[in-house]
Formats: sequence, structure tokens, C-alpha cells
Amino acid sequence: MTQKRRPSSARWIAEHETDPYVQEARRLGLRSRAAFKLKEIQERDRIFKPGQIVVDLGAAPGGWSQVARPLLGSRGQLFALDLLPIEPITGVDIIRGDFREDAVLHRLEIRVGDQMVDVVLSDMAPNITGIDSADQASSMHLCELALEFAKAHLKPRGTMLVKAFQGEGFDAYLKALREAFESVVTRKPRASRPRSSEVYLLARNFRAV
Repeated sequence: MTQKRRPSSARWIAEHETDPYVQEARRLGLRSRAAFKLKEIQERDRIFKPGQIVVDLGAAPGGWSQVARPLLGSRGQLFALDLLPIEPITGVDIIRGDFREDAVLHRLEIRVGDQMVDVVLSDMAPNITGIDSADQASSMHLCELALEFAKAHLKPRGTMLVKAFQGEGFDAYLKALREAFESVVTRKPRASRPRSSEVYLLARNFRAV
């Protein structure tokens, strides 16, 4: 579920319109500036390879799927899910629904089938209410749901990349990731606004039991 922020001032709109990543995304036909975050992580950490099965949670408007799908080759598969609509992307299986609902999760699991997943991506974030404690709790809940999905569907030694916001519950979540994966590192891509508490946690080598 892509984070929906409500621009409340001309200043926010002006900042967005002059953002170099927004302008470059438009120039390249990318659907969001978030695509550059994944591009940078991929260049550094090489998380995608041909033939992989990837699940993209919170995929709207599709910037991450645009980056990942060509790297998977003809034999790879990518499943993208979001509550918000996603315009079609060649080679991407799009599912619309709220990941927090069991019925939607079941639809995703049916599409994936018995296949084990190589990579779980989660760029999910809640709609912002402006109440910091509530927003942080909602964000961490989505992170926890993504981890539960990864535990159920990742291959042994699989990879998870999840967006999280530093604050209440972050340290406990980081501990849970380290218990489930052999390696967990924090990434703050250049396209992530410096003032934001947003970071990306890259967890590798899933400890399947």
C-alpha cells in the first residue's frame, strides 16, 4: 500500500515538482521516484537475477516492478500487489487488494501457488493521519505482515527488502529480521529524502526451518 500523502501547501507541491528524482522519473517513463531507490540498492547489492520469483508488496504505482521485472528474464515471475490501482506492466501479475485482509493474501498465495519465492519486496506504508504514534504503529504492522509472508513463502537463503520508519517498534522489528535471516543491513538510498526517517532493511539468506 503506497503511502498517500496529502499535499497541504504550495511549498510541498513546489518542492515535489522541482525534485530532480521526480523530474528524472518522468523523463525516463518511470512511475515514481521510488524506482531510483531500488535501482541504487540493486546496483550495490545485486538482489535480482534471471529466473527468480519475486513478490512486490505495496507496489503502486509500479516503479519498483518496472525496475525489477526486466532483470528477471523470460523465465522469471513477478507478482505485484497493492490496494491502489496499478496500470499494466508487461510480464507482471498484478493483484489489487489490501494486504492486511486474509482474502487478499489468499488470492496472492493462489497466484504464487506451490512455488517458493526468491525475493519479497515491501515498499508498503500506511495512509498518513498526522498522528505520529498511530502512523508509526501502522507502518510497523505492515512490516510485520510482510515478514510473516516472507517466512511462509521464501526459499531457503531467500531475500527480503522492506521499507521501515525508525521509531517505536523499529528495534524490535530489526531483531526479528536478524532472527529470521543470516544477514540484515540498512540502506538509505540517495533518493530517500534526508529528513525522512525512512530506511530500507535488506535481509538475506533466509533461515528456513
